[in-house]
Amino acid sequence: MTAGTSDVAAGAEAAGAAASRGGSRPHLVVVGGGLAGMAAALLAVDSGARVTLLEARPRLGGQTTSFRRNDLWIDTGQHVFMRCCTAYRGLLARLGVEHLTTLQPRLDVPVLLGDSLTRTRLRRTSVRLPAPLHLAPALLGYRALPFAERLRAGLAAFQLGRLDQRSAAVDERSFGAWLTSHGQGPAATKALWELLTVATLNAPAAEASLGLAAKVVRTGLLDGADAGDLGWAEVPLARLHGDAAMAALAAAGADVHLGAKVRSITAAGGGWELAVTAGGTNRGEAVPGTDAAGRLRADAVVLAVPPPAAADLLPAGAGPQPARLRELGDSPIINVHMIYPRQVIEGPFLAVVDSPIQWIFDRTISSGLAASGPPGAQYLALSQSAAEPWIDRSANELRTLFVDEMARLFPAARAAAPLEVFVTRERTATFRQAPGSLALRPGTSTGLPGFALAGTWTDTGWPATMESAVRSGLAATRESLAGMGVVVNGLAGSAEGDRKAAGRSPAPARVLPRQSADEAPSTHTTHSSTTSLLLDQAVAPNASDSSDSPDPRGENTVTAATKAVTGPVPTGQPGHSSTGGFPV
Repeated sequence: MTAGTSDVAAGAEAAGAAASRGGSRPHLVVVGGGLAGMAAALLAVDSGARVTLLEARPRLGGQTTSFRRNDLWIDTGQHVFMRCCTAYRGLLARLGVEHLTTLQPRLDVPVLLGDSLTRTRLRRTSVRLPAPLHLAPALLGYRALPFAERLRAGLAAFQLGRLDQRSAAVDERSFGAWLTSHGQGPAATKALWELLTVATLNAPAAEASLGLAAKVVRTGLLDGADAGDLGWAEVPLARLHGDAAMAALAAAGADVHLGAKVRSITAAGGGWELAVTAGGTNRGEAVPGTDAAGRLRADAVVLAVPPPAAADLLPAGAGPQPARLRELGDSPIINVHMIYPRQVIEGPFLAVVDSPIQWIFDRTISSGLAASGPPGAQYLALSQSAAEPWIDRSANELRTLFVDEMARLFPAARAAAPLEVFVTRERTATFRQAPGSLALRPGTSTGLPGFALAGTWTDTGWPATMESAVRSGLAATRESLAGMGVVVNGLAGSAEGDRKAAGRSPAPARVLPRQSADEAPSTHTTHSSTTSLLLDQAVAPNASDSSDSPDPRGENTVTAATKAVTGPVPTGQPGHSSTGGFPV
């Protein structure tokens, strides 16, 4: 944002107001403790600002966390990232948890064809080819399509990558309509393109924005040969995100208040005033830092909450119109969780086409089942994006549908019925990434000095993924602090950040007690950020319940016999470090 004269003056006024209150550092309040809020708070505190983070829930992590169900940790959604997600990977590095994730040496997605019960693979070639030529072997080897359709799909991918996603004409067109006009029939749409679209955009091709589809294909497939390599957590998301962020913010001197509900935000004295009340287990208690009336003063604010909540909290004069935020809508996700007495699938995940099932993830180790459950049992999570057909169906209906489908696909599932099946659903998992959604996504700036927006729904240029969330938080911190003369450093741990932070001693943190994760409800899930699952050579089809193909984790294979993940998990990427990630 280029600040005008009035903005600069207002920023100077805010900085002066902070000094007059006796604070040597501007005070930034972040509302919302999901990935966007975490990223915003960490970048601000690493840049020398005084930071308060307010989260209404009893834990950090937003939609990318976990809850306790009996002896198991259940992730709220099956989140996957790619090598090109540099901002998210940079956040993991800042939190010191990269070793708790796996990043494939090369993209490798096993695919089960539900009609023939055979397997193929989307796998990046081991031959060193420059982008985008590296894509050719992957598509040519994908046996889910006839050879002629593979050729047409390759041409369509290159044409898609040349589109201008910022063009209104592109954004207002559906991905499905574009595919049809470029020779992609129902088979290619279902077996290839919707493998990508449904997972990344939480919408079928006919209902997805062409602009966002073009972004995914270009960034995940065409810009870099290794951009689409997949990564995932080997521990519960609560440990990877919320717990790690809580520790990092405390160590950096931020104030973190959980169960704190923000009721209103208004301009006051060159800064901002937030009305805050305690909730959750702390209901009725005052939130530390507020005055007798429950008001918290700030020099700058980052609002990192979902669109409906943001619409309710926007202060007078903010640029985005609340009605426009509500027009973004939402798309649901469900997860069907199954615990089998024996192993049903091999490998960490499996994609399925020609079936109601979309993606299957093995959560035996990360959930704790390997350590506490029956010997040999396997915990599978079926991630179902674009879940309108299922979101309102009863748990019993969903159980019958998906258990029967698993039995059809896998002999091992027919031989041993699941010990337990339960469903988690998230009706507002993502905003609706439909044609025309670009015009509804606001930028970080609100036109009000010191007040910025963050969230996957802001105009980051990315779909509603973890990468989008982190990028939005970083941009919002820069925007909110820019007018007060704050130099936004790199993060602690980076060479630039360490140089600029040298000699600064963080203030002691004040962190409210958290509600035990055992008290969390078991009905949350979120968007499977399986961002861009296309790319490479397939192998010969195998039987539907086993595979002689190499594990898609490469050499980094954690077997179900492993009792627990209690220490560092190797990533299979020796010597690798995130480049340019956090901040981007």
